[in-house]
Amino acid sequence: MKKNHDDDNNNNAQQSKDTTVGILDSRFNQTLRNVQGLLKGRNIPGKILLSQRVGSPDYSSLSSPTYVRNSSYSDTGTSDHTSERVEKEAQSTSKSFGTPNENKLKVSASNVESLSEEVQKSSLGARATDSARVVKFTKVLSGTLVVLEKLRELSWSGVPDYMRPTVWRLLLGYAPTNSDRREGVLRRKRLEYLDSVAQYYDIPDTERSDDEINMLRQIAVDCPRTVPEVSFFQQEQVQKSLERILYTWAIRHPASGYVQGINDLVTPFLVVFLSEYLKGAIDNWSMSDLSSDQISNVEADCYWCLSKLLDGMQDHYTFAQPGIQRLVFKLKELVRRIDDPVSSHMEEQGLEFLQFAFRWFNCLLIREVPFHLVTRLWDTYLAEGDALPDFLVYIFASFLLTWSEQLQKLDFQELVMFLQHLPTKNWTHQELEMVLSRAFMWHSMFNNCPSHLAN
Repeated sequence: MKKNHDDDNNNNAQQSKDTTVGILDSRFNQTLRNVQGLLKGRNIPGKILLSQRVGSPDYSSLSSPTYVRNSSYSDTGTSDHTSERVEKEAQSTSKSFGTPNENKLKVSASNVESLSEEVQKSSLGARATDSARVVKFTKVLSGTLVVLEKLRELSWSGVPDYMRPTVWRLLLGYAPTNSDRREGVLRRKRLEYLDSVAQYYDIPDTERSDDEINMLRQIAVDCPRTVPEVSFFQQEQVQKSLERILYTWAIRHPASGYVQGINDLVTPFLVVFLSEYLKGAIDNWSMSDLSSDQISNVEADCYWCLSKLLDGMQDHYTFAQPGIQRLVFKLKELVRRIDDPVSSHMEEQGLEFLQFAFRWFNCLLIREVPFHLVTRLWDTYLAEGDALPDFLVYIFASFLLTWSEQLQKLDFQELVMFLQHLPTKNWTHQELEMVLSRAFMWHSMFNNCPSHLAN
């Protein structure tokens, strides 16, 4: 009788285990179907592989393209063939996803040369569809009323350079979607900025408080340090524009005031809006080629777009920056779920995520990637809209785990040095698209399944 009772218990336990695995399998397959649907309706760049990690990409042989602004645009959109590969390789992981010891999602870097070649082919194939993408953007933008959701879907995968100023103004809600109102609203907003500069910036120090004087001095110190690797930002007129924008913004946003790192956030806007007036390589640009009206228009657009961006993450820059601390904690948890070996190794070495990821959230990776990739990265940022803070967690997890294998071999001091000087100098759009693709896949799989992120 006892033996029969034990057998019954074992059978019940096995059935319970099978049921649990079945539920996890079902959830995974449902998530997979959702991802497939999203991939079919959304042009996600790059290529996603889901299988056991066996190696780490070596991009040392890749060189960064010259940062030249023109009307051409390389869109590494996902082809139908790539989507099929994603489906097949994701399905191949579904069997092991529900088992206790194999429930960590991995991004494969096996056969790196083949992967790199396929991404390059995707880029080449996408260039042939540039005109088609431009037509889609033109169609969305030419209507009397721009449908923001359609514009976001297109912009997520990158915006053609010459359309970027218009698109960014719309995505941030600075320019109205109604084209009949747009010119008047921009004119009024630009005049409002000029009034603010006259009221707060163009005054003697005797009319400022001690705190305001100290804040202006700090901004004046930080501006020359902004994007030091790009010579354009070392021009005195450029630094003066940055100073006016930052000081005016800080005075009008007393809850946070100026925080170091916000100076970096102005630079993508400055480059994009200057591109409406200055052509060619950014290293050949000169602010002296612009009229005072053009400079004030650019500054105003930067000011208002910075304001709109930071409106969605206000607690990132208030006292103690609680918003950033919260996101760093989420990043730590997500990395633990995706790549436990890396998470465990960093914990064993005593490395806290705040020691490196705080700067990532504070400056939105501007200091971590080559500047010529920043505007492409920000296309995706701005396309996310109000969901950006949460999506940053997935982008930064994907960014960090690009070096999963290397990180596991480093001790504490080496980890600190490596993460402070990441080997991204020679990155091209291909590496960036890979980071964004992984982030999109993980977000699709985890964000709507909180149980996957539960302790």
